[in-house]
Amino acid sequence: MKYNNQHEQYLVAAIGQWNKDYYDEFSKKLPGEWFFVESPAELNNIITEIKPRYIFFPHWRWIVPETIYKSFECICFHMTDLPYGRGGSPLQNLIIRGHKSTKLTALKMEKELDGGPIYAKMTLTLKGNAEQIYMRSSRMMWGIIKEIIMTNPEPVPQLGEVVNFSRRKSGDSLLSLELDYEELYDYIRMLILILMIIDLNSNRPFLRIMNYLQELNFIKESKKNRDI
Repeated sequence: MKYNNQHEQYLVAAIGQWNKDYYDEFSKKLPGEWFFVESPAELNNIITEIKPRYIFFPHWRWIVPETIYKSFECICFHMTDLPYGRGGSPLQNLIIRGHKSTKLTALKMEKELDGGPIYAKMTLTLKGNAEQIYMRSSRMMWGIIKEIIMTNPEPVPQLGEVVNFSRRKSGDSLLSLELDYEELYDYIRMLILILMIIDLNSNRPFLRIMNYLQELNFIKESKKNRDI
């Protein structure tokens, strides 16, 4: 059921230039008054000035203080079919486990990490390089954001077996010489994701690696065609 949201305030907290670009593109098409922050200091300052109906966290690298998520309805996004894949490095863990698709989950932020009730899930393909996956997921997030502000849904508790992911460390990134083309392609994609998390504001430091990855994918596809 839709409700009158013309006078509501909404806040988006995110890092990465592409998130700012998507905010500029999509927020102006939605009802209400919108605000954007990209650091904890900006977040702490703006919540003393506005009263947002929702605070959305598309990509955020900092722990949100309890005082914030208990005072406002905070919604974050996780790239797994929760409760499967709670914890750190979700996308890298999915790729290295051979997943070809996942669920983009919107959930209410609570004290238990990735344990809050769920507003929505959408299927997300893991095809392509790291940049393409992040761009695709960010666009999908705005589809979910639109649905949430238009329908004001009640989140539902997570159901199913909890599977926790561990944040990947540098020692987990040693390359095996026994990988086939497809496994090597996925492994390099996973390593690029780690690099992108270090600096989400620009993909330029990774262009040489990305070009190599595209060449490797071409080799993989060519080999498949020869084997047919």
